[in-house]
Amino acid sequence: MKLGLTAIASYVPDDRIDNYSRFSEFNIDAKFLEEKIGVATVARMKSTESVVDLCLSAYARLKEKVEASTLDKIDCIVVCTQNPDNGGLPHNSALIHGHIKANSHCACFDISLGCSGFVHGLNVVTAFMEANGLQNGLFFTCDPYSRIVDMSDRNTAMIFGDAAAVSFIRPIKEGGFTSKIARYYTEGQRAGALCKKGDSLHMDGRAVFNFSATVVPQEIKALLDDCHLSIEEIDYFFLHQGSKYIVDTIRNRLSLPAGKVYLKLKDQGNTVSSSIPLMLEEVMDKPLIKKVIACGFGVGLSVATCLLTRNE
Repeated sequence: MKLGLTAIASYVPDDRIDNYSRFSEFNIDAKFLEEKIGVATVARMKSTESVVDLCLSAYARLKEKVEASTLDKIDCIVVCTQNPDNGGLPHNSALIHGHIKANSHCACFDISLGCSGFVHGLNVVTAFMEANGLQNGLFFTCDPYSRIVDMSDRNTAMIFGDAAAVSFIRPIKEGGFTSKIARYYTEGQRAGALCKKGDSLHMDGRAVFNFSATVVPQEIKALLDDCHLSIEEIDYFFLHQGSKYIVDTIRNRLSLPAGKVYLKLKDQGNTVSSSIPLMLEEVMDKPLIKKVIACGFGVGLSVATCLLTRNE
């Protein structure tokens, strides 16, 4: 039986930094914040919290949505992060495995991917599970950029927020989503536009914007062609929440109806690999939503795009 995405749960820390209080510090006004950045507050995990803590909080919410007997049979745990606890040693998926006391016969590994990580990871995990006969997988995304953001850098400090999400992957007959067709794109020669320099995140905002505004519409158009689908046949487009201006630009260049493009960054910011599952979580239990396109883009510089179709 085909594996698919059957449930998503997320966790966004309660602590916030108010961007409206930082106008004088960054020499901007409310119009710029609301129309370009689109982030009123950025979510911040506490100094005592970790990637594993955030993932476990998301998992606690998943337990409210999924039967306990099913979660007792977890045989695959994967974490997508570029800011792991303990430098990734041991791999954070193993730490989560220990906390939830999963079965010993369980594959655990981490994936180092950023903004395109959800789409990449969803397909990697699903294919890995199918190839090895695994049945119940947890795919976590958690990239707390607060660990590397320079709080004096306007390009990043007002944008990136912390969050975690967990996607439950298992055989499905109906109700969940399966990834039908995907496309991947990378320009490694431009990777320096969004990278870590020393202990801090560096972002060339203009270069990242130009890449996103040019390549993402091309990739989405190509995916629609590959699927023999029109824009009208897609219920929602879940675009990585880089900034409001980036999302609006991509929407305009594709002539997408505003009602078909989710915007969810005002209250928590750009949550990197968790931005798409945070949006997708809101339509998981809406059976009238049949087809959605998910597109992650950024670090790499990379783009990953896929069609998710509801099983009926």
